[in-house]
Amino acid sequence: MTHDSTAVQLASSSSNATASGGGWWRDAVIYQVYVRSFADSDGDGIGDLRGVRSRLPHLARLGVDAVWLTPFYVSPQADGGYDVADYRAVDPLFGDLSDADELVRAAHALGLRVIVDVVPNHTSEQHPWFRAALAGEPGARERYHFRPGRGPGGAEPPNDWESIFGGPAWTRVPDGDWYLHLFAPEQPDLDWDHPEVAAEFASVLRFWLDLGIDGFRIDVAHGMVKAPGLPDIGRGAQATLIGTEPLPFFDQDGVHEIHRSWRRLLDSYGSGRIGVAEAWAPTSERLALYVRPDELHQAFNFRFLNCPWDPAAMRTVIDESLAATTAVGAPTTWVLSNHDVVRHVTRYGGGARGLARARAAALLMLALPGSAYVYQGEELGLPEVADLPDRVRQDPAFRRGRRRLWDTDGPAEPVESVESKDPVEPEGQDGLRDGCRVPLPWSGAEPPYGFGPTGSWLPQPAGWGGLSVAAQTGDPHSTLELYRAALELRRAMPGLGAPEAGTGSGAGAQPGAGPGGADGSDGSDGSDGSDGGPYPCGMRWQPAPEGVLLFTRPGFACTLNSRPDPVELPAPGRPVLSSAPVETDGRTVRLPPDSCTWWSW
Repeated sequence: MTHDSTAVQLASSSSNATASGGGWWRDAVIYQVYVRSFADSDGDGIGDLRGVRSRLPHLARLGVDAVWLTPFYVSPQADGGYDVADYRAVDPLFGDLSDADELVRAAHALGLRVIVDVVPNHTSEQHPWFRAALAGEPGARERYHFRPGRGPGGAEPPNDWESIFGGPAWTRVPDGDWYLHLFAPEQPDLDWDHPEVAAEFASVLRFWLDLGIDGFRIDVAHGMVKAPGLPDIGRGAQATLIGTEPLPFFDQDGVHEIHRSWRRLLDSYGSGRIGVAEAWAPTSERLALYVRPDELHQAFNFRFLNCPWDPAAMRTVIDESLAATTAVGAPTTWVLSNHDVVRHVTRYGGGARGLARARAAALLMLALPGSAYVYQGEELGLPEVADLPDRVRQDPAFRRGRRRLWDTDGPAEPVESVESKDPVEPEGQDGLRDGCRVPLPWSGAEPPYGFGPTGSWLPQPAGWGGLSVAAQTGDPHSTLELYRAALELRRAMPGLGAPEAGTGSGAGAQPGAGPGGADGSDGSDGSDGSDGGPYPCGMRWQPAPEGVLLFTRPGFACTLNSRPDPVELPAPGRPVLSSAPVETDGRTVRLPPDSCTWWSW
């Protein structure tokens, strides 16, 4: 028997977590919309809110539970909208407030929840607060990190911190003071020790909650509090240390009191409103602090995203992630791609092999206990666009790190810079994030592939017609139909989804079925999964050949063959979905290279 990506027809209208009385977010699949690249309704080449609304049926058919929208607020767009000038208004580039309201209502009508970005670490340099600070308004600079410089005449930055986008994290203003910006100079960092900052953001959250949104993705949730005294780090290439080593500007303990206050605010609107942390922490245990019972509901698991195509590394990340979140009673949140990283088709090698691995990784992610995020276009198997011309790139990290720095546009106010006017190597992010932000192909054989009436703000590659939604719909071998089938099965099978899905008292595999012994075990009796025994979520690792991962959940098994050649092993059950055709006679199975298969019994 050969089994390809065709799901058993099982129907369910609610997630396992919701059906069992848990929070909807515990097993939710949330789809990230990068608004300017999703769908253009007015022909200016830039995606907008009306465009998103027109394409919501695609998300409903895909089978996701919620949509996360990247910033659409008033912004000079120095960093794709993550430089906000007005947190309560929609930028005309994307529509107006009525468009946001209608989008939320339309999503709810389709059974989709809506999460929006909030950007609390910094504002735009065009925000009224920062303009007042530059104008010398009394007390205005106290809302930001303004400091005198060091050295003769204060000509050197206050400390050695570097911008994530390259260069110093400080810019000098005409009167001699310096202000902190961990990102672009157009994004001055707020000082969360100032009470007006906390009060303002509580008001902003209430504004959008009153509009009906279901939660917030908190940008740089780990960065709002800096170490007292802003101490030097003492080394360069600081962006490479993020998420691996302690840093005085990220993951400070003080951020947790902010998140506790936001949790109280969210809970005051009922149990269905959530907060999601974009948090980089050096360990899984530090990351788990963001999702303690009185803090946020989810935190992105970037260790999983960064994991290489290596089964031992994957298992280690999975084990450590589950152990850390289980310890605080939270679900793990898995993610493979987003708007800041190279698409995983390309990260996994590109071409046919990269696509095969990306498809397999998607099934692995969706089989794990907890919630998952899908970045727009990954359901189409889109690769990174690596050959964009320099002239069309808009990533500020590219402008600061890859061009001669005197060509970089800075803040509106005249400033002095300590940056050399010689060509330099990039010190921050690599400045190539535009490649994962190219607008989606919806239909047709030529650009803009149904993205909008005319062109697109970033050029789409020739040959993407075969990757469009229209081209893949109905093709049982397509990546789109694989995702649709996986999400249908995930919603329908009682052993999938939330950490507690199908476990009852928290037991492992169901008796008398599945791989291993007669009771579905492999002979170990561990309780935390570290030696193969069941986690409280009911997941258990099973013995498998080298290069293969095999785990069970109640009534379910998942195999991942990471090897470049087929592998034979006893059939773990009946195949229900596979990223590539599997051959089985019911007793043994031949797993294709770079593939993942779901099994039931």
